[in-house]
Order: sequence, then structure tokens, then C-alpha cells
Amino acid sequence: MLDLTLIALFIPTILLISITPGMCMTLAMTLGMTIGVRKTLWMMLGELLGVGIVASAAVLGIAAIMLNFPALFTALKVVGALYLGYIAVNMWRNAKHNSTEQTIDIKSKKQLFTQGLITALANPKGWAFMVSLLPPFINYQQALTPQLIILVTLILSSEFICMMLYATGGKSLAKILKRGDKVIWLYRGSALLMMVIACWLLLSSTH
Repeated sequence: MLDLTLIALFIPTILLISITPGMCMTLAMTLGMTIGVRKTLWMMLGELLGVGIVASAAVLGIAAIMLNFPALFTALKVVGALYLGYIAVNMWRNAKHNSTEQTIDIKSKKQLFTQGLITALANPKGWAFMVSLLPPFINYQQALTPQLIILVTLILSSEFICMMLYATGGKSLAKILKRGDKVIWLYRGSALLMMVIACWLLLSSTH
């Protein structure tokens, strides 16, 4: 039997964690602004895979390895930061071209998927939540697999709903900014947001 009390307590907890602004939600809003919600779904797919991996690792104890060997986690965050920073620089440099073409040529489906995956795996907020808060919602006296499936399903559902809200909000904001000559600043603003995420990763890797 599953512990329904723990599951019921987990639902509002994960919704609150997911809706809080962070790297993944900021990225969803940024991409929603620049390439639209539909294309952003590829990033979301990668992000959901990454979140699923992190959640499963936390429950199965793999996270303990990351805590005992923090250099591995630090390296992952640095790689993720450099990757996002590279994309941000390209977005800023190509802002004028993109504002005319209404496209971002560096955003292939594979790149979007990879971007979402790396962001999720290197997200300090995600690891902090999964490692510190997820285990208490597991009843280790009962079957682990059914609980893990349900919790991960709830986590991914919550993440997807919140990313859709952020991406949709970004798209709505883009419609306003695309009036007149504000479109260039739309892309440069998105680049700055992405650079903030990259700097956040780099700063967190030094602590």
C-alpha cells in the first residue's frame, strides 16, 4: 500500500517548488519569448528528462555520490554555464538579424533538447530540493518502485505545467515587445536572462 498521506502532502510542495522562478522556468520564459511555445516544447522535453534523472538519483541514493564527490557536480555546472553563456552571446550578437528574420537559427530541436537537459541536470535548486526534501516523502518500509513512479510522475507533471505557464507568459510579453522597434531588445533581453542563468551556475559552482 502506498502512503497516501505523504503523497497528498507532496503535491502542494512540488507545485510550490516548481512555480518558484529558477533556471528552468526562466529558460522556458526566455524561449517562449523568442521562438514560441511550440518549439520550446523540445527544451521542456530535455528538462523533464533531466528532472526525472535527478529525482530518481535522489531516491536511489546516487545523489550521495555527488555529495561525496562535489567536484563532479561542480564540473557539470561549469559546463552547463559555459554552454548557456555561449548561446546567450550568440543571441545578443544576432539580435538585429533575428529581429528581421523572426527566427533564431541556432535553435535546432537537438540543441533545444540538450539545453533543457543540461539546465535540469546542473540546476542547484533542483538537486537541493530532490536531495533534501524528496526522501522524507518516501516510506522506505513500503515498496520503493511504486512510490518512485508516482512521485516522479507528479514532479514531471508539475514541472511541465509551470514551464508552459512561463513559456506562454513569455510569448504574450513578446507580442507586446515586437511592436515597433522594440523587437531587437526582446532578443537582447532574452540573451541577458540566459546569461544571468549562466552566471548563476558559475557562482553556485564556487560555493
